[in-house]
Amino acid sequence: MSVDSEVLLFAGYATVLLVIACALDRLAAHSHARADRYRTAGFRYHPQHDAWVCPQDQMLWPMTYDMRHHLMRYRAKPSVCNACPVKKDCTTSPHGREITLHTQPWPHSEAARFHRGIVLVLIGLAALLLIATGVRNTGWGDLAVIAAPLAAAGLLAFRFTGHFRRTPSGFPAASASTGLRVTPPSRTTWTADRRERS
Repeated sequence: MSVDSEVLLFAGYATVLLVIACALDRLAAHSHARADRYRTAGFRYHPQHDAWVCPQDQMLWPMTYDMRHHLMRYRAKPSVCNACPVKKDCTTSPHGREITLHTQPWPHSEAARFHRGIVLVLIGLAALLLIATGVRNTGWGDLAVIAAPLAAAGLLAFRFTGHFRRTPSGFPAASASTGLRVTPPSRTTWTADRRERS
């Protein structure tokens, strides 16, 4: 019961593809989390108020929720930000500092779905190579070598398609449970800006 060298090479190549797919997924999740930390660097979140506090101890309150992009925008009052001594290091906006956060967890963003798609293509390619190798080499020893990485590919595909199965028709529906204004996707100005200018 010898194993063909072709089977070992393709099983090894498929295993390398699976490891690369897992590494890409971890890297994408890490870069997303790091980008979120960068956006809120120096700011503290107060869950009891649903507000952020800047390094100068001023509050950034929830202003709008963007249904199309699933973003929550927190903004400080322009009167406070424009009088702040560190404004030039914080923001250039005359409307106050704004923090924008994703309300959906990582795999539900558009970029995450793109990265997951690439990961799934790599897993599919590994599975296709293993199946093609199994068709060409039908010995029991060859099939036993192919079975382990093929099972790993199936488990990884099931794991990485979980968010697609939970939200098959797209992004989850947003709900404005805190009484915030829900902005239509085509808006380019915010009502709060117009009120504070008057």
